[in-house]
Amino acid sequence: MLLDRVVLVTGASSGIGLACAEAFARAGARLLLAARRTDRLEALAARLDTDVAVLPLDVRDRAAVDTAIAGLDPGWAAIDVLVNNAGLAAGFAPLPDGDPDDWDRMLDTNVRGLLAVTRAVVPGMIARGRGHVVNLGSIAGHETYPNGAVYCATKAAVDRITQGLRLDLLGTGVRVSTVDPGMVETEFSVVRFRGDADRADRVYQGMTPLTADDVAETIVWIADRPAHVQVAEVILLPTDQASATRVARRD
Repeated sequence: MLLDRVVLVTGASSGIGLACAEAFARAGARLLLAARRTDRLEALAARLDTDVAVLPLDVRDRAAVDTAIAGLDPGWAAIDVLVNNAGLAAGFAPLPDGDPDDWDRMLDTNVRGLLAVTRAVVPGMIARGRGHVVNLGSIAGHETYPNGAVYCATKAAVDRITQGLRLDLLGTGVRVSTVDPGMVETEFSVVRFRGDADRADRVYQGMTPLTADDVAETIVWIADRPAHVQVAEVILLPTDQASATRVARRD
């Protein structure tokens, strides 16, 4: 079903986005890979066994997003699946001590960036009467945890945007889904802790987290359902995690 379909993945240069690129390539999809780090995208494209177009893009720049999508070659313009993966957590502190620059990075990427890409891509899907938007949410969008108020708020916004978009697109043939993972060991914590790898490693100490491949395989499965099947939401947790804050750890 995904053979020769055009799939746009944002934040494709690392982590879950990179794993999605690999998983969709195995399924035979044609890939539009978007991210800021072009060198990583080109290295990824070179080793994937499918048609790939690299799209240097910062989703926070709405004008650049509009220009990039409007300027796609005709062979790439009919996007069948949009994976809104670009996102990050920045900082980990009580709200009164938080860095407003961190808040802006999260809001601009996780919320405004997702909105910009969605608005640029979805009208084409509506016109063609088919398409699928898969948003990358988080367990943090369902539960708030200490020191993560703003990040949790951005992922709660993704949840509400996803639900609202599904309502707005009812009857158009365009499907809308969200995948909300728990703890996934990627660059996520390294970015949150500003490159402190030791602190990032301690997040996953004593437990077995999800991998980026686990999440990517779920996203591909959702996108590969028959056209009449819409998987609205998947919450994906490691077996060692029961909620945003309840984790079983071993010595």
